[in-house]
Amino acid sequence: MADGYIIDTADVRKTFGSVQALAGLDLRVPRGAICGLLGRNGAGKTTTIKVLLGMVQPTSGRARVFGLPATDAKSSIEIRSRAAFVSEDKDLYSGVTVGALVRFTAPFYPQWRADRANEYLAAFELRSEATVKELSRGMRTKLALLLALSTGGELLILDEPMSGLDPAAIEQVLKIIVKQAGRDGTTVLFSSHQLADVEQIADRVAIVDRGRVVVDGALDDLRAAYRRIQLVFDGAAPDAKFDSKGVVSVRREGRVLSVLCQAAETDVVAEARSLNPNAVDVLPVTLKEIFLETVGVEN
Repeated sequence: MADGYIIDTADVRKTFGSVQALAGLDLRVPRGAICGLLGRNGAGKTTTIKVLLGMVQPTSGRARVFGLPATDAKSSIEIRSRAAFVSEDKDLYSGVTVGALVRFTAPFYPQWRADRANEYLAAFELRSEATVKELSRGMRTKLALLLALSTGGELLILDEPMSGLDPAAIEQVLKIIVKQAGRDGTTVLFSSHQLADVEQIADRVAIVDRGRVVVDGALDDLRAAYRRIQLVFDGAAPDAKFDSKGVVSVRREGRVLSVLCQAAETDVVAEARSLNPNAVDVLPVTLKEIFLETVGVEN
C-alpha cells in the first residue's frame, strides 16, 4: 500500500463509446480519512467509484485499493470483501424481510459485525419483520447504510448516501459515519451534492470536473489556501483586472469588486488598494465558493 493510501489511482481514463467519463483521474485517499468526492452531474464520480470496486474496467491508467489492483478480477473480489458500498440507487432485494436481508448479507463479509447490525436496527428504527418492499425511500436508504456499516469493512464507499433522507435523518447518519470512522479507523469516500454535509464531516475533499480531479487536499488546507478580497467603492466598481499571482477570479456587482485568490494574498491586497476603494476586506471562503469557482459554475 503506497505510503498509507487506501485508494491510489493514477491517470485513470475511461471511455464509453464516444463519451470520455474519466480523463486522467488521479485520486489518493489516506487511511482513516473521511473524503468527500464532489462534482457536477456527469463529472465522473460514480464511474470513479465503480472503477475502484472493479465494477467497471478503465480504458487505461492505474487504480489500486488496499494496495491491490482494482482491475484484476481476483483482487477486486478481495477489495469488495474488505470494502462496503452503498450505491446511489440503494438497490436491495425487495421480497424479503429486513432481518432476512441482514442474515443473507452477513456471510459475504469475514469481519461482519452482528452487534453493529443490531445497534443500527435500533438506531434507524427498522423492524426485522418488515419486508423491504414495504419500506419508504428513506427507510430503504437507512437499511442500505445499516448493511454497509455492519460489514466491518476497512473502507466505506458511499454514492450519494443521504438521498431520500429528511434533515433529521441526515444529521443522524452524518454523526454515525463520524462515530464509526473514529472508533474503527474506517476510511470513508462519499460522493454528495450537499456541500454542507461534506463540510460538516469530511477532513479531505476531492473535486472532480470533466473526468479529472481538479482540487484535492485536506479541507482545512483548502480553506486556508483561498481568500476573498472584497473592495467597496462610492460608485460603481471599476472593471479592473488584477496582475497579481494567485488571482482565481474577479467579480463586479454594483459597488463591490470581489477577488478570489490563492496564496499571494498580500500582493492582491496591495493591488486592490491602488484602486482607491472605500474599504478593503479579507474574507475567508466556504467550500461552496471553492467548488463553484473550480468547476466554473456561476452563482
